[in-house]
Amino acid sequence: MNNIIPSANYYETYIYLCLFIVLFTFIHALILKISDTKNIIYINTVGYFLLFFFIILIGQREITSRYGFGDTANYYKAFKAFSLGEPIKDARDLGWDLFMKISATIVTAHTFFTICAFLYIYPMYKISKQLFQEYWYYCFFAFIISFSFYTYGVNGVRNGVAASLFLWGLAYRKNKVIMALFFIWGAMFHKTIMLPILAYLITYIYNNPKFYLKGWLICIPLSLAMGSFWISLFAGLGFDGRLSGYLAGGAGGGVPRFRWDFLFYSFFAVFAGWYYIYKKKFKDNFYNQLLNTYLICNGFWVLVIRANFSNRFAYLSWFMMAIVIFYPLLKQPLFKNHHLMLAKILVAYSSFTFLMYFVYYG
Repeated sequence: MNNIIPSANYYETYIYLCLFIVLFTFIHALILKISDTKNIIYINTVGYFLLFFFIILIGQREITSRYGFGDTANYYKAFKAFSLGEPIKDARDLGWDLFMKISATIVTAHTFFTICAFLYIYPMYKISKQLFQEYWYYCFFAFIISFSFYTYGVNGVRNGVAASLFLWGLAYRKNKVIMALFFIWGAMFHKTIMLPILAYLITYIYNNPKFYLKGWLICIPLSLAMGSFWISLFAGLGFDGRLSGYLAGGAGGGVPRFRWDFLFYSFFAVFAGWYYIYKKKFKDNFYNQLLNTYLICNGFWVLVIRANFSNRFAYLSWFMMAIVIFYPLLKQPLFKNHHLMLAKILVAYSSFTFLMYFVYYG
């Protein structure tokens, strides 16, 4: 794919393609009802195009390029070492290392990264299709245009795949054995995914959104007043050594600034959940679980928001934002002109991704 699209233009291609589809989807909402046959044909056609296109685009990227692909080169270095017979030396994330080791013996590096892209993107389709049937496109596209989507497809690959395996597990929530297997698979790829797993399990014990919403709000002044304390506390709780290092890095003298911009972004899902449940009276036990899982994970990130690389912890909640925001909209009509409002929210949700590109990277 890098022969067709230059590596330097990959992110730009992603941004402008998504911008075009957002606008085209909005135009459809202006003139068609959501259940109109023409709209169903459109969303299925575009949805499957995006599914296959981004698996290939991300999977077939130039693996030695320096153009915004982050840790791709490091993954390739490890893959190449395994292909030459190097043994697994570190069993901290044994599932991932075994996956890479086995792949290195039977497939090429580009095929390996394409498999990773499939494991990253397909679960987003799977849970969207399972929950929303013919309207799956809207949630799936929201996943695609999320601020963190591209980064964790080409840079934090292992984190992204582990989070998607969690989503895949949720698609089988009625079959607890299969769900547990996906959760274990995700945790074996990246231990940090234990946070959303534990948060989700907690919601089986207590699932009142009001409690978790208040808890999330309390995390903000606690972080402002005692940020270094929380960073030091969590750094000493036995995390993976690398992650303890990420946390401890912000506990010393040169503390990064409080990321109000990212807190504002996180608030989108918090406000949406509050609005749907308490203003629109949306009642759905599974949605409460999704929202509460998000609130627990994002609250943890708020406490350590000043830590170096805190975006790695932010992703443990951000990967759920699309489903938290769009689930109620795709389960029942909440507004008078529901399709148009759905499209407006899609535009608003994608705006942060586009804004960050045009302001910081454009």
